[in-house]
Amino acid sequence: MLQPKKTKFRRQQKGRMKGYAQRGNQLAFGSFGIKCLQTKWITGRQIEAARIAVTRYMQRQGQIWIRIFPDKPITKKPAEVRMGKGKGSPEGFVAPVTPGRILIEVEGVPFDIAKEALRLAAQKLPVTTKFIVRRDYDANQNV
Repeated sequence: MLQPKKTKFRRQQKGRMKGYAQRGNQLAFGSFGIKCLQTKWITGRQIEAARIAVTRYMQRQGQIWIRIFPDKPITKKPAEVRMGKGKGSPEGFVAPVTPGRILIEVEGVPFDIAKEALRLAAQKLPVTTKFIVRRDYDANQNV
Protein backbone atom coordinates (compact mmCIF):
# COMPACT_ATOMS: atom_id res chain seq x y z
CA MET A 1 0.00 0.00 0.00
CA LEU A 2 1.01 3.60 -0.51
CA GLN A 3 2.73 5.36 2.37
CA PRO A 4 5.72 7.67 2.76
CA LYS A 5 9.15 6.11 3.32
CA LYS A 6 9.89 8.62 6.07
CA THR A 7 8.05 11.54 7.69
CA LYS A 8 9.52 14.47 9.59
CA PHE A 9 6.98 14.03 12.42
CA ARG A 10 5.16 10.84 13.42
CA ARG A 11 1.88 12.59 14.24
CA GLN A 12 -0.03 15.43 12.59
CA GLN A 13 -3.01 17.55 13.55
CA LYS A 14 -6.28 17.02 11.71
CA GLY A 15 -6.42 20.45 10.10
CA ARG A 16 -9.31 21.92 8.08
CA MET A 17 -10.13 21.21 4.45
CA LYS A 18 -12.22 24.10 3.22
CA GLY A 19 -12.50 25.47 -0.29
CA TYR A 20 -11.62 23.99 -3.65
CA ALA A 21 -8.41 22.41 -4.96
CA GLN A 22 -5.93 25.12 -5.91
CA ARG A 23 -3.50 22.70 -7.54
CA GLY A 24 -3.84 19.30 -9.17
CA ASN A 25 -7.16 20.43 -10.63
CA GLN A 26 -6.42 20.04 -14.37
CA LEU A 27 -5.47 17.08 -16.53
CA ALA A 28 -1.67 17.04 -16.78
CA PHE A 29 -0.75 13.65 -18.26
CA GLY A 30 -3.67 11.70 -19.75
CA SER A 31 -6.66 12.38 -21.97
CA PHE A 32 -9.24 11.12 -19.45
CA GLY A 33 -9.55 11.42 -15.69
CA ILE A 34 -11.80 11.45 -12.67
CA LYS A 35 -12.26 14.64 -10.71
CA CYS A 36 -13.26 14.70 -7.04
CA LEU A 37 -16.46 16.59 -6.15
CA GLN A 38 -16.31 16.24 -2.33
CA THR A 39 -13.99 16.96 0.56
CA LYS A 40 -12.74 13.78 2.22
CA TRP A 41 -9.78 11.69 3.32
CA ILE A 42 -8.87 8.85 0.94
CA THR A 43 -6.82 6.01 2.43
CA GLY A 44 -3.93 4.26 0.74
CA ARG A 45 -5.98 1.07 0.62
CA GLN A 46 -8.80 2.78 -1.28
CA ILE A 47 -6.35 4.27 -3.80
CA GLU A 48 -4.81 0.84 -4.34
CA ALA A 49 -8.24 -0.76 -4.86
CA ALA A 50 -9.10 1.88 -7.48
CA ARG A 51 -5.76 1.34 -9.24
CA ILE A 52 -6.32 -2.42 -9.41
CA ALA A 53 -9.85 -1.92 -10.79
CA VAL A 54 -8.54 0.31 -13.61
CA THR A 55 -5.61 -1.95 -14.58
CA ARG A 56 -7.81 -5.06 -14.61
CA TYR A 57 -10.41 -3.49 -16.86
CA MET A 58 -7.88 -1.93 -19.24
CA GLN A 59 -6.04 -5.29 -19.42
CA ARG A 60 -2.67 -3.57 -19.05
CA GLN A 61 -3.21 -1.35 -22.11
CA GLY A 62 -2.53 2.35 -21.98
CA GLN A 63 -1.07 4.24 -19.06
CA ILE A 64 -2.40 5.28 -15.65
CA TRP A 65 -1.36 8.17 -13.41
CA ILE A 66 -2.47 8.37 -9.79
CA ARG A 67 -2.41 12.05 -8.86
CA ILE A 68 -2.87 11.73 -5.09
CA PHE A 69 -0.58 10.28 -2.44
CA PRO A 70 -1.45 9.41 1.18
CA ASP A 71 1.11 11.39 3.18
CA LYS A 72 -0.97 12.48 6.19
CA PRO A 73 -0.57 10.19 9.23
CA ILE A 74 -3.77 9.27 11.07
CA THR A 75 -3.60 8.23 14.72
CA LYS A 76 -5.96 6.10 16.76
CA LYS A 77 -6.17 5.28 20.42
CA PRO A 78 -6.57 1.64 21.47
CA ALA A 79 -10.03 0.36 22.35
CA GLU A 80 -11.28 0.96 25.91
CA VAL A 81 -8.63 3.51 26.85
CA ARG A 82 -9.58 6.45 29.08
CA MET A 83 -9.44 10.04 27.86
CA GLY A 84 -6.16 11.92 28.13
CA LYS A 85 -2.69 10.39 28.30
CA GLY A 86 -1.60 11.92 25.00
CA LYS A 87 -2.25 11.36 21.31
CA GLY A 88 -2.70 7.86 19.93
CA SER A 89 -0.20 5.95 17.83
CA PRO A 90 -0.16 6.23 14.00
CA GLU A 91 -2.56 3.79 12.31
CA GLY A 92 -2.21 4.60 8.61
CA PHE A 93 -1.97 7.34 6.03
CA VAL A 94 -4.59 9.31 4.10
CA ALA A 95 -4.65 11.75 1.20
CA PRO A 96 -6.86 14.77 1.96
CA VAL A 97 -8.77 15.76 -1.22
CA THR A 98 -10.94 18.78 -1.92
CA PRO A 99 -13.43 19.39 -4.76
CA GLY A 100 -11.79 19.83 -8.14
CA ARG A 101 -8.81 17.58 -7.48
CA ILE A 102 -7.89 15.12 -10.26
CA LEU A 103 -7.53 11.66 -8.73
CA ILE A 104 -6.64 9.35 -11.62
CA GLU A 105 -5.68 9.97 -15.25
CA VAL A 106 -5.66 7.52 -18.17
CA GLU A 107 -4.09 7.63 -21.64
CA GLY A 108 -3.71 5.26 -24.60
CA VAL A 109 -7.13 3.58 -24.58
CA PRO A 110 -10.38 4.35 -26.45
CA PHE A 111 -13.01 6.62 -24.88
CA ASP A 112 -15.49 3.88 -23.91
CA ILE A 113 -12.84 1.69 -22.24
CA ALA A 114 -11.44 4.65 -20.31
CA LYS A 115 -14.91 5.74 -19.17
CA GLU A 116 -15.82 2.28 -17.87
CA ALA A 117 -12.42 1.73 -16.22
CA LEU A 118 -12.64 5.04 -14.38
CA ARG A 119 -16.26 4.35 -13.39
CA LEU A 120 -15.10 1.10 -11.76
CA ALA A 121 -12.30 3.00 -9.99
CA ALA A 122 -14.74 5.66 -8.76
CA GLN A 123 -16.85 2.94 -7.10
CA LYS A 124 -13.88 2.06 -4.90
CA LEU A 125 -13.45 5.62 -3.65
CA PRO A 126 -15.43 7.27 -0.81
CA VAL A 127 -16.05 10.49 -2.79
CA THR A 128 -18.38 11.39 -5.63
CA THR A 129 -16.43 11.91 -8.83
CA LYS A 130 -16.89 13.20 -12.36
CA PHE A 131 -15.43 11.75 -15.56
CA ILE A 132 -13.52 14.40 -17.50
CA VAL A 133 -11.95 14.50 -20.96
CA ARG A 134 -9.07 16.65 -22.18
CA ARG A 135 -10.31 19.77 -23.96
CA ASP A 136 -8.36 19.10 -27.16
CA TYR A 137 -9.16 15.34 -27.27
CA ASP A 138 -10.04 14.09 -30.78
CA ALA A 139 -11.81 10.70 -30.83
CA ASN A 140 -10.83 9.99 -34.45
CA GLN A 141 -7.14 10.64 -33.94
CA ASN A 142 -6.56 8.85 -30.57
CA VAL A 143 -7.68 5.24 -31.01
